[in-house]
Amino acid sequence: MTQPIDPGVRIGHVHLKVADLERALGFYRDVLGFDVTQRYGRQAAFLSAGGYHHHIALNIWESAGGPPPPPGTTGLYHLAILYPTRAALADALLRLDRAGIALDGASDHGVSEALYLRDPDGNGVELYRDRPEAEWPRDAEGGLAMDTRRLDLAALRAAA
Repeated sequence: MTQPIDPGVRIGHVHLKVADLERALGFYRDVLGFDVTQRYGRQAAFLSAGGYHHHIALNIWESAGGPPPPPGTTGLYHLAILYPTRAALADALLRLDRAGIALDGASDHGVSEALYLRDPDGNGVELYRDRPEAEWPRDAEGGLAMDTRRLDLAALRAAA
């Protein structure tokens, strides 16, 4: 029998192939607010929140000028960026509003509140915050009872 993975394991970072590095930086750095921690000339950049070495890496090594993957193909569905508080997620929504970036969707999953959108290369991006575990919806047996309901964006904006 296979042993479960160590519960301390976390997803460390995502590395994305992009068509235009400066355009991608305009989104991840200028709109979302990540800091650039290192650049490799005009070919790659590493970004983080809070001084970590990198949460997101961007490169054009195999993708300069390339189109996004067509619908109906395999690949990344979305990357998810976890915000520590509802106010921080609200701030992210206001940043998107100011930049004129449309949402693909916004959901209340019971365990979390999530905003869904696309980056300039068509990559799916989820911006979300988790509710405290004590507030997670449970079924009669105590298992998770996640759902997908419409997220009240006006109320989220007011939390900024």
